[in-house]
Amino acid sequence: MKAIETGIEGLVVLEPTVFGDARGFFMETYNERVFKDLGVPTHFVQDNHSRSAKGILRGLHLQDPNPQGKLVRVVNGAAWDVAVDLRVGSKTFGQWYGLELTADNKRMMYVPEGFGHGFCSLVDNTDFVYKCTALYAPADEGGIRWDDEELDIAWPIKGPLVSAKDAKLGSFSEFRRARGL
Repeated sequence: MKAIETGIEGLVVLEPTVFGDARGFFMETYNERVFKDLGVPTHFVQDNHSRSAKGILRGLHLQDPNPQGKLVRVVNGAAWDVAVDLRVGSKTFGQWYGLELTADNKRMMYVPEGFGHGFCSLVDNTDFVYKCTALYAPADEGGIRWDDEELDIAWPIKGPLVSAKDAKLGSFSEFRRARGL
C-alpha cells in the first residue's frame, strides 16, 4: 500500500497494491500493521455503505463534539470526494482537498477526525463505503453547505441533488463564528 500526501496534515490518499489477472483482482483494503506503519489510525468501530445515483451530493458533514475519522472508498461507480480541515488551530484550517475515487482506481482516503466530508456521485449506482473511528451520534451531527462561497470547492457537477437536511446546513462563516473565530 502506498500513501500519497495531500498537503493537509493527517489527510492521506491510500493506493492499495492490486494483484489482477484474467480472473479478476485481489487487494488488501485494511491491514492494521500497514496502516500503523503509514501513520493511519487503525481502530474503527463502524462501517457504512451508501448507494447514490449520478448527481447526488452528500455533505459536507461533520460530527462535533464526538468527531469521526473515516476511511473512504468507492466499490462501484465513481465519486468526487472532498475533505475540509475544520480543526481549530490547524495550519490548514479551512483548506479542502478533493479527488476522484472510483471502483477502477481503487484509491481510498483517510479523512481525520475534525474534518468536514462530502462527496458527489459521478455515475449511477455509485457505492461508497467507509469505516469510522467513532460511532454515529445524531445529536452531534452538523456540517457546512456544499456550495459555501468562502470554501469555493471545485465540485465537478452543476446543480447536484442534495437532501433537505444538507440544504439547510450553515456557512463556513457561521461555523467559525460559533467557535469564536
